[in-house]
Amino acid sequence: MGSSSSSRSSVPNAQQLLQETGFSAAHLLRLHERFKLLDKDNRGHLRSEDLQVELSENPIGDRIVEAFFQPGQETVDFPSFVRVLAHFRPTEKSRSRDGAQPEPANSRNRKLKFAFRLCDRDRDGKISRAELLQVLREMLGLQVTEEQLQSIAERAIQEADLDKDDAISFDEFRKSLEKVNIDHKMSIRFLE
Repeated sequence: MGSSSSSRSSVPNAQQLLQETGFSAAHLLRLHERFKLLDKDNRGHLRSEDLQVELSENPIGDRIVEAFFQPGQETVDFPSFVRVLAHFRPTEKSRSRDGAQPEPANSRNRKLKFAFRLCDRDRDGKISRAELLQVLREMLGLQVTEEQLQSIAERAIQEADLDKDDAISFDEFRKSLEKVNIDHKMSIRFLE
């Protein structure tokens, strides 16, 4: 087997992606292999159908797949694929950053922004009651009644909606999740 740097040369934008995402060279190589497996037609990009197979068991898999694509975009290249997956990388406790470095994709704040975008379907900067209900339906499915879903949504809005506009802003979302271990909830240990 070759060295990781020689194998890394086959990965597009490898050095930049290592710096941006915090993935190790070995993780980046594994992600590239996974990307190539998903890209069954060797197009160099993935369509939503390619990713949906991977997330079919996840109740909000469709929303996660959508997160890979910018509005109007129908394909995702490898660098974009890696940047989205970086949100799910466990946080390194010892890693510090100076003010000149951009906030890592796997920081608590960036993970919360990612989760918020999964709920804010119309991209208006607020999670409405209807959007929250839709997420709850997708996550809980037939496990609870519609009445219970309505009650859960109502309680969540009441608790989080500090400005009483009947919606949840990002700041309210972040504040409502202060005590939640978001790193644990939004980390995939698929690279270990």
